[in-house]
Amino acid sequence: MEGSGARRKNVQLWLIRAATSLVVWTCVVHLVTWGEPSSGPRALVGWASSSPRRSQPEALVRDEKVVSVVAPHKKVLAPKRFYKNNGYLMVSCNGGLNQMRAAICDMVAVARYLNVTLIVPELDKTSFWKDPSEFHEIFDVDHFITSLRDEVRILKELPPKLKMRVEKGHIYSMPPISWSNISYYHHHILPLIRKHKVVHLNRTDARLANNNQPLDIQRLRCRVNYSALRFTHQIEELGRKVISLLRKNGPFIVLHLRYEMDMLAFSGCTHGCNNTEVEELTKMRYNYPWWKEKVINSDMKRREGLCPLTPEETALILRALGMLSDVQIYVAAGQIYGGERRMASLTKAFPKLVRKDTLLDSSELRLIQSRSSQMAALDYLVSLESDIFVPTYDGNMAKVVEGHRRFMGYKKTISLDRRLLVKLIDRLNRRSLSWAQFSAAVKAAHAHRNGRPTRRMVIPDRPKEEDYFYANPEECLLTSEELTNSG
Repeated sequence: MEGSGARRKNVQLWLIRAATSLVVWTCVVHLVTWGEPSSGPRALVGWASSSPRRSQPEALVRDEKVVSVVAPHKKVLAPKRFYKNNGYLMVSCNGGLNQMRAAICDMVAVARYLNVTLIVPELDKTSFWKDPSEFHEIFDVDHFITSLRDEVRILKELPPKLKMRVEKGHIYSMPPISWSNISYYHHHILPLIRKHKVVHLNRTDARLANNNQPLDIQRLRCRVNYSALRFTHQIEELGRKVISLLRKNGPFIVLHLRYEMDMLAFSGCTHGCNNTEVEELTKMRYNYPWWKEKVINSDMKRREGLCPLTPEETALILRALGMLSDVQIYVAAGQIYGGERRMASLTKAFPKLVRKDTLLDSSELRLIQSRSSQMAALDYLVSLESDIFVPTYDGNMAKVVEGHRRFMGYKKTISLDRRLLVKLIDRLNRRSLSWAQFSAAVKAAHAHRNGRPTRRMVIPDRPKEEDYFYANPEECLLTSEELTNSG
């Protein structure tokens, strides 16, 4: 009996020691994990949370050199943020990829500020492109949710009871007012969420003002954009391959040539088009009722700098800027209107002109080829990695990529002064300017339009005319002095 009792005591002692060792080891692992820097995007190292309790350094901490936007990453979860949930926010984004991208960043900031649970945003499937892609087919949805869990609770769908109510049509839906301060959401949207439990915002583009927002809100917008919104593994693998193929042949330029049919029809810009094409574009504009402007003077709009440059004009400008004929140029765009005929002068001037469909096999592109947003995501990744980025129109992609490249260390982005350029081009064509004079004027005009540090323009009471936050998120950027010291 005594031997049996001794054995029981030995077993109990062994179990106690094993349990104690397990607890100690678990604590050690948690402490080590807590001490590691949180994972970020490929261009981001050491992001500090915008939450006040963890904002030890400035908005951005870079403790090592910038790495590739598609480099491998290590996943480390931030601790969850616990707060009293005021309800649920559903959002439906509208527009193309980058318009929706900015809207998602805004809505995360709104959800964080209101202490509500955000449901993974619904993407636009009814715009001109009619892309049926869901959020998880473009972005890494699990990373999106977990990487922001110290700021806001995000769910893939509503809890069952609320989901059933919404499916029956019992939901309060509305578009928020454009260019609103965050206080608008506190005073007008939060009471509605508390009342209805769920509110659906059915248009989210440009619904948060560029300027005069709390600093933590601005920095959270950046954190979402540059850290949480990671593309899917499939898209990033394609991006890696395209970038690798380009890098094998040296430096490369990305030309965002916004000369697709939808842009020309929407803007009414028909310079260089024949009569049949003008008629086709005009008919298309009238067929889309949400494109409100119908009667457009193309020549006047071009003179005001409100049209994308044509491929022919772009060839002249690139040459005038001193681009060599053997430089690699990756064209980030959809189908160019007018096809090879309109691209002929650009291809002749720069024979090393490539696109994603000339670099990748059709089998590699097959899964995303009919999905405009996924194709745009691929172009986005390549644009970030280019030595120089040149957009021919200041649309959403041009602006968001410019801001992301600023964030990556003020990578060179040439912002074209189209209003001046079309005047210079017309003078060149009339032979009132020599080529040397034309080239000198183009270079002088763009000497400082290269994505360097600058203040964001603020125009009180005219938010649409201000500089766009996502093109120059200065609250999240290192100054030129800080960049020098960090190098």
